[in-house]
Amino acid sequence: MRHMILTGTLMLALSTTAMASQIYKWVDDKGVTHFGAQPPQGQPATTINTATPPPRSEPSAPAPSVEEQLDPEQAAIDKKVKEDVAQQEAERKQYCDAARTNLAQLENNPRVRIEEGGEVRRIGEDERQERITELKKSIVDNCQ
Repeated sequence: MRHMILTGTLMLALSTTAMASQIYKWVDDKGVTHFGAQPPQGQPATTINTATPPPRSEPSAPAPSVEEQLDPEQAAIDKKVKEDVAQQEAERKQYCDAARTNLAQLENNPRVRIEEGGEVRRIGEDERQERITELKKSIVDNCQ
């Protein structure tokens, strides 16, 4: 069984090189380029190497970027919008970090005190649970 598998694998590996034949390229009297497996009678033909691909040609100039294609006024507007979005994202991240910290404090500490109008007071369990619920809802709505 091993012998048959080894023979089959070897035949398969060698079949790709055996099937690669010469390809000829020539131009006829009318200037039309032809390709074929047999060279033409009485015309010069060149053989094409099918083992290696032809070299890639480099583009003469890089494609202009999107910003270069836009007019300067539109580019300035786009830049301003991107800056505004980045600032809003930073503010949202800061809010989310503070909300998660406050939620952890409320969940882990049953004796929470807050400062209102210069006075410090302890919040009750009902108010604590209400604030926990509000913070969880706010985190789900704004931070995910």
